[in-house]
Amino acid sequence: MRTDLVEALSGADLALGRLDGAAVTLPNADLFVGMYVRQEAVLSSRIEGTQASLTDVLEFQVDGGLDQPRDVREVVNYVDAMNHGLTRLAELPLSLRLVREIHARLLDGVRGSGREPGEFRRSQNWIGSPGATLRTAAFVPPPVHEVSGAMGALERFWYDRTFPPLVRAGLSHAQFETIHPFLDGNGRVGRLLITFMLCQEGVLRHPLLYLSSYLKQHRAEYYDRLQAVRDDGRWEEWLMFFFSGVREVATAATETAWAILRLRRAHVDLVSRHRRAPANLVRLLDLLFQQPVVTVGYVQRRLEVLYATANTLIDRLVEHGILVESTGQRRYRRFAYHAYLSLFDPA
Repeated sequence: MRTDLVEALSGADLALGRLDGAAVTLPNADLFVGMYVRQEAVLSSRIEGTQASLTDVLEFQVDGGLDQPRDVREVVNYVDAMNHGLTRLAELPLSLRLVREIHARLLDGVRGSGREPGEFRRSQNWIGSPGATLRTAAFVPPPVHEVSGAMGALERFWYDRTFPPLVRAGLSHAQFETIHPFLDGNGRVGRLLITFMLCQEGVLRHPLLYLSSYLKQHRAEYYDRLQAVRDDGRWEEWLMFFFSGVREVATAATETAWAILRLRRAHVDLVSRHRRAPANLVRLLDLLFQQPVVTVGYVQRRLEVLYATANTLIDRLVEHGILVESTGQRRYRRFAYHAYLSLFDPA
């Protein structure tokens, strides 16, 4: 293996180790994983052309998202598919069965729902600019009769310990995108598999690494590197690109984890200064780290308190400048934790 490739792998591994260590410092890392998952869902879906924002998704989840555009439902499906996969990994190893389950959830009731959700394709697909045909496509994946065998070989590779986990994750992603086993949703499923592999291998104890931000920023190079693998077998250049992305994203996620810790400490201290500060204020603050857009009714249900109590708690956080009313209305009000949201702004 080339020296520069070894150095790139080492740098990526080191950045992942720092991220995993930073996650341990959080009071409850699971409180924050949901925001990383939503951020990834928004960014990964944007690569595929959706326009939903992180705030759109949070509003949908807190009050049912009345009159929300179709794009929001697609992102919410992505969140559901990701959470399903992460939960299932505890009882079902990474497998073709799990991949199909994830795909079925991803396309349930949204654009692409008529394109065989949860099933490997039974017709030829191709990759190209809008309007491209089989003849003018930039890339044509393997024919239908080869998909099953290719995916079976990929599944066996997931458990081949010849290469380190990060190398296998990079090689697997490129191969999955080359096989393109589904008629729709291949990019999103392929990006999810990276995180699933790293969690299953124990490289990460919490699913806090998602590459969509890096791949979106370097989209042209991402496609070029994948195509160079297909055309010329240039795997080392692809891995250099992949390792650079892992290092960059892991470093940014580590900084975010530390910022979360500082923010929580500052705001817990702020709401706890007064002797008569109710304990429920801290409970509400922790709830905001899971769901930073809330309504009074949502807080009432989640904290299991009276409606008037929930309203009072929210008012206290508004007085402290922690929550801001975001609708400008007297009814159906929503409140946003902007200081926390800003750490995950995918714009």
